Amino acid sequence: MKDTLLKIRDEAELAIEAPGADLEALRIKYLGKKGELTAVLRGMGQLSAEERPVIGALANEIRADIEAKLEARKGAAAAEALEAKLKSEKLDVTVPGTKIEVGKMHPISLVQRQLEEIFLGMGYEIAEGPEVELDYYNFQALNIPEDHPARDTQDTFYITDNILLRSQTSPVQVRTMEKKRPPIKIISPGRVYRSDAVDATHSPLFHQVEGLVVDKGVTMGDLKGTLETFAKTMFGEDTRIRFRPHHFPFTEPSAEVDVSCFACGGKGCRLCKGEGWIEILGAGMVHPNVLRSCGIDPEEYSGFAFGLGVERIVMLKYHIDDMRHLYENDVRFLHQF
Repeated sequence: MKDTLLKIRDEAELAIEAPGADLEALRIKYLGKKGELTAVLRGMGQLSAEERPVIGALANEIRADIEAKLEARKGAAAAEALEAKLKSEKLDVTVPGTKIEVGKMHPISLVQRQLEEIFLGMGYEIAEGPEVELDYYNFQALNIPEDHPARDTQDTFYITDNILLRSQTSPVQVRTMEKKRPPIKIISPGRVYRSDAVDATHSPLFHQVEGLVVDKGVTMGDLKGTLETFAKTMFGEDTRIRFRPHHFPFTEPSAEVDVSCFACGGKGCRLCKGEGWIEILGAGMVHPNVLRSCGIDPEEYSGFAFGLGVERIVMLKYHIDDMRHLYENDVRFLHQF
């Protein structure tokens, strides 16, 4: 039996050291419940009382020796595998890395943020409202009766007879006046929707920033001073503005507001089409009917309102000749800003 045990040890050692040896299979073959070493030990009952301790000690020694060699071989195999992996995955730190594309702010966002900062600096607050609006807030409360052309389905996206996509951010002004008593001083930036065909200067979706001031003693002079401050901050200190009479249902008197061309200084150029002036927004004194519908006494309070299209300012500021560039997501165009 002693010779058998020594033979098992020698065979096990050779098998463990063999290249590509399956160590788990060898462990089961020699040390498992049905392994060769266990099979030999089952015959110890046939030994004399003097032989059993000697053979038992030798068997334990051989078991420990095989286990130690298996663990050593496992460690060596793991080290070899790691070394091979490190060689195959070797990193050349001198190779240039892959450039990560970094996004930039969209020109509409750039200009809208600049507009907000200008008016926040003048003490205005930002007010927001729903883009899916009720007919009352989009039209009725703004002194636009049911037979007004702006209610035509060719101009406005109606969802139902009473629900629509807002065609201006003016409903935010009405909602603010309903909830808050004067003094009120807000701007309402956001998306608006009109049923316009897409071309170089029109889009069914665009952005507006509207302003509203309501207080005692507010005059047209306050409106003019506010818009002059805005124009000089946005387009340069030499910028001048002019008012041209116009009609808006929700303001009276109303005006279209032009700025002196910031490209030619008013001399006339391609940008201003030789006129020296560029139309940028509409404005006027809040109509008494609008104040009254919001529960504000027009005999005690007055106010002014103005509204401008953000895309128009973007196109003028950056000399963009086609509004569609702003919505086509061409990174070659957007990277310019």
